[in-house]
Amino acid sequence: MKNILVGVTGGIAAFKSASIVSLLKKRGYNVKVVMTKNATNIIGPLTLETLSRNRIYVDMWDTNPHYEVEHISLADWADMVLIAPATYNIIGKVANGIADDMLTTILSAISVRKPVFFALAMNVNMYENPILKENIDKLKSYGYRFIEAEEGLLACNYVAKGRMSEPEDIVEAIERYNIYSKIKNCDTVLKGKKILITSGRTKENIDPIRYLSNNSSGKMGYCLAQAAVDLGAEVTLVSGPTNLEIPKGLRNFIFVESAIEMYEKIEEYFNDIDIFIACAAVADYRPKEYKKEKIKKSDSDLIIELVRNPDILFEMGKKKNKQLLVGFAAETNDIKENALKKLEKKNLDLIVANNASTMGRDNNTIEIIKKDKTSIEISQKGKIELAYDILLEVVSILKGNKNEKEENFWNFYIIF
Repeated sequence: MKNILVGVTGGIAAFKSASIVSLLKKRGYNVKVVMTKNATNIIGPLTLETLSRNRIYVDMWDTNPHYEVEHISLADWADMVLIAPATYNIIGKVANGIADDMLTTILSAISVRKPVFFALAMNVNMYENPILKENIDKLKSYGYRFIEAEEGLLACNYVAKGRMSEPEDIVEAIERYNIYSKIKNCDTVLKGKKILITSGRTKENIDPIRYLSNNSSGKMGYCLAQAAVDLGAEVTLVSGPTNLEIPKGLRNFIFVESAIEMYEKIEEYFNDIDIFIACAAVADYRPKEYKKEKIKKSDSDLIIELVRNPDILFEMGKKKNKQLLVGFAAETNDIKENALKKLEKKNLDLIVANNASTMGRDNNTIEIIKKDKTSIEISQKGKIELAYDILLEVVSILKGNKNEKEENFWNFYIIF
């Protein structure tokens, strides 16, 4: 989807449209911009024309010479439409079939043939208006997509929800859609599934200053959480320390520090979930004794006695009933052999093996191994792409289990 039509409406967040257009161009998209008349009072058309390198469309009755029915030709040209900002007014118009300017007329011509994203932006009282919710629900039922507003300082001096998402986050949502939209029934493939994911590293405190930890960035787990949300799942993310932004659309986000804290949270949620993905780099050991005061340097060596932390995935493997368990094996040698041992020992349904030296990188090579020892290797992909690949393997296992249950039922029925 290379041709993106950006619709800019008359909300104060219209000034962010310049950054959105610029980012899309840098990522290789062809961009055309349609502005409402009110939008031109906030940001000049010349700015967006320069950034998009295309003529800007505002007036249905433009007298400049052209030889096309423009609201139709633009609707046909676009692979995707992004309305940013999406105001209370534009949502109401589209939801009720009003086409009284260039932008709404184009949207009426596009209808539901192509993906349309609305990046919401308005005052919190408008955002919480039940009429808006009704209009959004109506549009969602037709397949329109929404990028939720964020909390923050609004132009009206409120600190509340209603601020348009940052341009980087909006463009990232578009990029992710370009990946997962290729999946059949992408919006519902995990609908109704409750997924619990761990991510990040853990910290095992030695004293108020020092701790034991590792180099995990948490990127893979956060990508899995976002991808699962995109595919329709209800996601709870239990995360140790990271420097990452919290994924959008989570059901729950729970921050922990130590392995014990993570174990307790997993136990709390485990019985109520369908899928558990253990992606966190959990410390195997912790100091036997925590020193309440800083350990002073001395001339002698320092010996710290360590004790084992609970093996979260192993314990959940013993407890599992209906849950599907996914583990990770970051190894430095004999990667597949060690992953297979972990798969069997921890009673997993699937394990993702990779080289530990790639920890923290944005791209990775992985091997996904199932319980029946079949595997697929995926070379050098971004972690968000790998996340969708991993989840598709999870879906294939779920479908296989469902088909097996149905087959057993009919075999029983026929025998009976």
